[in-house]
Amino acid sequence: MTNDSGDTQIRLQKVLAAAGIGSRRACEQLIDEGRVEVDGQVVLEQGLRVDPARQAIKVDGMRIPTAPGHVVLALNKPRGVHSTMSDERGRPCVGDYLTGRRERLFHVGRLDADTEGLLLLTNDGDLAQRLAHPSHGVTKTYLAQVRGTVPRDLGKRLRSGIDLDDGPVRVDSFRVVTSAPGRALVEVVLHEGRKHVVRRMLAAAGHPVEGLVRVKVGPIGLGDLRSGKVRTLSVPEVGELYSAAGL
Repeated sequence: MTNDSGDTQIRLQKVLAAAGIGSRRACEQLIDEGRVEVDGQVVLEQGLRVDPARQAIKVDGMRIPTAPGHVVLALNKPRGVHSTMSDERGRPCVGDYLTGRRERLFHVGRLDADTEGLLLLTNDGDLAQRLAHPSHGVTKTYLAQVRGTVPRDLGKRLRSGIDLDDGPVRVDSFRVVTSAPGRALVEVVLHEGRKHVVRRMLAAAGHPVEGLVRVKVGPIGLGDLRSGKVRTLSVPEVGELYSAAGL
């Protein structure tokens, strides 16, 4: 594998070390073991120079985030906060939790003001587009508090499809987490991105939503991130997102 030299090109082991994969010596060992790919080709020599902003670099088959300045954040969006970076009416918005950050961040999809939970933000436009678009099949997992007694066949109905005014919607999976007389907590997994789709789907099935939390986007879970808090995803987590998005 060869590359024309250029000002933007850096030795591969240095790029891997800068991405947090390990020490430069450890990264050289990964290359010696044939565990590193650049643009789909296994690297078999030391000293290869790469452009970390443009080339796809993988370790053990997983894409590594190497573009300088790219970041992915996880926010546990509180209820009542709007999924915008600013609000001309002065309402609470996502941008209120990102003061001091210089990156031009995109939110990956949206959560309506009454929905809380995991919202990813990034300045990687390709990643944001792929994670949000349903054609790439990246799932979103929600916990919904619903009214009514949930019948045993509800999961089958939701997997088969519920007709909405803008077309049918199908879940990837459904389960009842807990139930009590007149209400239940259910888990819904789907890769749809239409507005209010979880609320509209469950209401159409006869179970209006009283509370909704997104707990997972693809492989990234909310975990113990407290409401209103932001954290930066680790290199392995971003690699998992790249894999889920087909990058």
